[in-house]
Amino acid sequence: MPKIEIRGVTKVFGEHPSTALSLLKKGRDKTEILRKTGCAIGVNNVSLDVREGELVVLMGLSGSGKSTLLRCVNRLVEPNRGSVFVDGEDVLRLNPSELRELRQRKFGMVFQNFALFPHRTVLRNAEYGLDVMGMAAYKRREKAMEALEIVGLKGWEEKYPAQLSGGMQQRVGLARALALDPDILLMDEAFSALDPLIRREMQQELSRLQEELRKTVIFVSHDLDEALAIGDRIVLMKDGAIVQIGTPEEILTSPADDYVSRFVADADLSRVLTAASVMKRSEAVAVLGVDGPRTALRKMRHSGIAYLFVIDRSQRLRGLISVERVSEMFAKGERDLESIMLRDIKTVTLDTPASELIPLMADLPYPLAVTDARDRFAGVIIRGTLLGALAEGGSGPAEDDPPPRPAAGGDMAQNATAGGTHG
Repeated sequence: MPKIEIRGVTKVFGEHPSTALSLLKKGRDKTEILRKTGCAIGVNNVSLDVREGELVVLMGLSGSGKSTLLRCVNRLVEPNRGSVFVDGEDVLRLNPSELRELRQRKFGMVFQNFALFPHRTVLRNAEYGLDVMGMAAYKRREKAMEALEIVGLKGWEEKYPAQLSGGMQQRVGLARALALDPDILLMDEAFSALDPLIRREMQQELSRLQEELRKTVIFVSHDLDEALAIGDRIVLMKDGAIVQIGTPEEILTSPADDYVSRFVADADLSRVLTAASVMKRSEAVAVLGVDGPRTALRKMRHSGIAYLFVIDRSQRLRGLISVERVSEMFAKGERDLESIMLRDIKTVTLDTPASELIPLMADLPYPLAVTDARDRFAGVIIRGTLLGALAEGGSGPAEDDPPPRPAAGGDMAQNATAGGTHG
């Protein structure tokens, strides 16, 4: 079951919401509704599931409804229609006391403007939510200190906000939310007020914390690069409605319509595509203890390659052999491929971003091997495939594409080195 379920949520701002809702149901757009009723459509019939431990970014232009939708989740904004469930509990049916208890138990919120108390120390700011809950002083201090250490502010607890940089102030705001140990973090343009360098550092910090804590996070942003950097999924909104939901790669490579295409037109694909996106799965490998030089040469000829990766019986990558060395071994009547195997080879994992692949492959004479979390061979990347995927919007080669062949009478080693023809 999703951690958060949003079903048909609609929010209208103004004095005559019922009239506006009626027009909205008839398909009138927000501009016409505003002109006729003076009401603004904040959120228009939005449904969305957020899984536990997922970081979802709500994004769109100013007025798209992203911040309003965020506030509907914990009822800082009251929807006119729809339902919001948190762990199966209908948030919109709670009375004020139950709602207050739910917010304290489930939610932490981080705002754009830090919202720190200037007369409180860093520690006292981090303790604030616990103080409101009535927690004993020694216990709230302990929890606040733990949160400050998590965000890298240990040793700063007696300083005041005015003595901190913008990034450090935002860390205090994040620590205050984490001190509550919430299941869910709601972050509204949390890094927008920071300068670009500090903002990037905070994005990296959030990614690190998410890797460690696995909170459920809804993050509002108007910055596509930020969404691409931190989001597991992106929810792109326009005029209060959802236009597309998908992973960063799906949003970039398969935009739902012209609006999304224009929105992502200037995005840097190399920051989003991963080794898994652009690699070629290949059956052309040598297996230690099974294959000898004759079989290895046959596989190279069949696939038109000059290098062959070597795996063991558990599919773990062990090294690389070249057609020259295998040919020499075959001529001598030797069989042990391990004796000629190049072991010190470059490899990347499935989630390595394409931006890191390009410099790795710059002077690499052989294809780049991709391994999974268990160090098992997953596939190969060649320069032509990588550059083609970046140029064509991330669509890598199909798994059943036939491998390229060396030109008749051509040298396989030259072919592989120049064009990277492994697989």
